[in-house]
Amino acid sequence: EVLLRMHSVGICGSDVHYWQHGRIGSFVVKSPMVLGHEAAGTVLRVGPGVTHLKPGDRVAIEPGVPREMDEFCKSGRYNLSPTIFFCATPPDDGNLCHYYKHNASYCYKLPDNVTFEEGALIEPLSVGIHACRRAGVTLGSKVFVSGSGPIGLVTVLVAKMMGAATVVVTDLSAPRLQKAKEVGADITIQVTKESSQEVASRVEALLGCKPEITVECTGVEACIQAGIYATRSGGTLVLVGLGAELVTVPMVNAASREVDIRGIFRYCNTWPMAIALLASKRIDVRPLVTHRFPLERALEAFETTRRGEGVKVMLKCDPTDQNP
Repeated sequence: EVLLRMHSVGICGSDVHYWQHGRIGSFVVKSPMVLGHEAAGTVLRVGPGVTHLKPGDRVAIEPGVPREMDEFCKSGRYNLSPTIFFCATPPDDGNLCHYYKHNASYCYKLPDNVTFEEGALIEPLSVGIHACRRAGVTLGSKVFVSGSGPIGLVTVLVAKMMGAATVVVTDLSAPRLQKAKEVGADITIQVTKESSQEVASRVEALLGCKPEITVECTGVEACIQAGIYATRSGGTLVLVGLGAELVTVPMVNAASREVDIRGIFRYCNTWPMAIALLASKRIDVRPLVTHRFPLERALEAFETTRRGEGVKVMLKCDPTDQNP
């Protein structure tokens, strides 16, 4: 393990959900829990078996650490391990604090030209990487991203990086769609009161065809329906957003057109790739950070996120260094 002085921790929608509702699905908060899982900090001390890190190293933290070498770990899909430790998922504490210890193998050294905030943003960026991998995004892909929140935005970034020819994004919010344009979306559609089939028709009309890949980042029933209707026959729909446990979807439409529906659960094996992309400046996540608060103003920061203001709210945990 390593002991870290925490520097930057992003607030995720799941953090807010636990704070407001005390549970997400089967994960229930039963006792006080530290939040925070999008994080970067500085190594203060290393355990006796740690050789790849030393005090003073700046690191990004992968929050999910397998507790045992089970079948999922052996196959490289450790994110599916049922006993995995995960920051800020009950009962495991997160890292929104001044000092935090973590498994050294899941702390990744940051190059000098990658900031702490970029390091913290590797966590949401990893969701985009994992989603685009599961979707099979490749050179020339036409991609529909439903939702322009932080995860929708990183999905746009990654899809373009992986070679997508055209990315169309839908959302209710005009400011969020403007941010999607800034990070590389080719087409944006502001949804109002259209039916799911009408949304799908608008996507097809503006794209000139049905997209072969849809990445659904809202979890909203109507958006999942639109995703199925919009996706080209033989294409792939990846479900990223989490909403109600039971939803009504046009399953016969999907089945009869061989639309593959895939889920994702967090990510795996993404930090080295993300660090390489950030260090080479092939991807720029810095525009996602719209608000910064010192740790002492955490409540204000959480309220800002809950109200849906900006894109990514970052908490600064080191009182001696509030820089990005």
